[in-house]
Amino acid sequence: MLIDTHAHIEMKEFDSDREDVIQRAKEAGVGYLISVGANLAGSIKAVELAEKYENVYASVGIHPHDVKDMDETTFQTLRELAKTAKVVAIGEIGLDYFKEFSPKEMQIARFRELLSLAKEIEKPVIIHDRDAHDDTLRILKEEGVRRGVVHCFSGDYNFAREIMKPGFYISFTGVITFPKADDAREVVRNVPIERILVETDSPYLAPVPYRGKRNEPAFVKEIAKTIAEVKGLSIDDVSRITTLNVKELFGINGAEKEVKLAYPIRDSLYLNITNRCTNQCAFCAKFRSYTVKGHYLELSHEPDFNEVITAIGDPSRYKEVVFCGYGEPLIRLDLVKEVAKWLKSKGLKVRINTDGLANLVHRRNILPELKGLVDSISVSLNAESAERYVKICRPPQGEAAYDAVKSFIKDAKNYIPDIQASVVNLPGVPVERCREITEKELGAKFRAREYDEVG
Repeated sequence: MLIDTHAHIEMKEFDSDREDVIQRAKEAGVGYLISVGANLAGSIKAVELAEKYENVYASVGIHPHDVKDMDETTFQTLRELAKTAKVVAIGEIGLDYFKEFSPKEMQIARFRELLSLAKEIEKPVIIHDRDAHDDTLRILKEEGVRRGVVHCFSGDYNFAREIMKPGFYISFTGVITFPKADDAREVVRNVPIERILVETDSPYLAPVPYRGKRNEPAFVKEIAKTIAEVKGLSIDDVSRITTLNVKELFGINGAEKEVKLAYPIRDSLYLNITNRCTNQCAFCAKFRSYTVKGHYLELSHEPDFNEVITAIGDPSRYKEVVFCGYGEPLIRLDLVKEVAKWLKSKGLKVRINTDGLANLVHRRNILPELKGLVDSISVSLNAESAERYVKICRPPQGEAAYDAVKSFIKDAKNYIPDIQASVVNLPGVPVERCREITEKELGAKFRAREYDEVG
């Protein structure tokens, strides 16, 4: 399911076939859409549509082009509309210095007033920002607004990074499908998928292959396809993750919390068998959230063999099966061996993502027990020295843990065909020195991972 987070189906361009447009969206797999008010009349119409159609939500606001026409009655009407059950945000509001249909100083004043309204009624904001990046960022910081989305994002990654810091999402339109939109696709590549929303901005900005036609919510799948291509994900990944993002931001239909024992990402299946860890890594995302790529992984109990096999189902459609959740899988060594044996009997490739401390945990060399069961193993090296490793990963064994990890990587070559060591690209970590240790001293492949990109 996809959610079109920004469509103007309340506009006159849809008066002749609005019912058909909403139905086509359903048929295209668009579970919900947000009709975004850009002026008072449009906000009223958006609320009416949300009340009429189960799959339509609304936001209310005044576009910066139209704030010159705002008065106290406008503001009070918006306040009352915003209290309606299916109104999920204040927006579209913001700044537009490209045409300045409203004077700049008036835009700024009204923007602040509408942000205050959003804080008063405790709803997120949908921001319009065109050629006004610096003022948009400054005003959001000054007003202390931390929940919202910058729609139809037109800035560079530096702006995106700053706007995401307080908690904002970035929303992309059909522009990213245009042949010459390389800069926009580069922003997509760098923004974590957990901070991305998709939108059509209907009736404007129809994506390829519909460019030049009236845009509509059914076309949002083309935007999701492009994001999937740019980020090396599947369309199912993008649909699942962006839908969860929308639910968490706007509260649409509630954020799902179904715990996953087996969860697909791209063409691999991951197995979540424990939340216990040997280390307490400073960068670990589970201290912020147990969600990874749209899957919720906080276990209520540790599953047994039958539960794991049931969760896997038919594994034949996956390239590989990976033991990797928000915990250290080799803590449950016996289960790993039992499940891996079953997977190998089905002709599957098996990978383990591990901290490399299993020999210390089990007080023996466990690598011979994995021979013939595991095709590849990825070990978290994470530092070039024992001192830095302790600071980053906080192992209970102290500095002895670092040498244990290196020995594990080096010895794994005797039992497992494919060995990789990884390093989280944290500030201060000498990545190239870690690469040198991995390749020259340990004889393994090397991978640097972004610390804010999980899965």
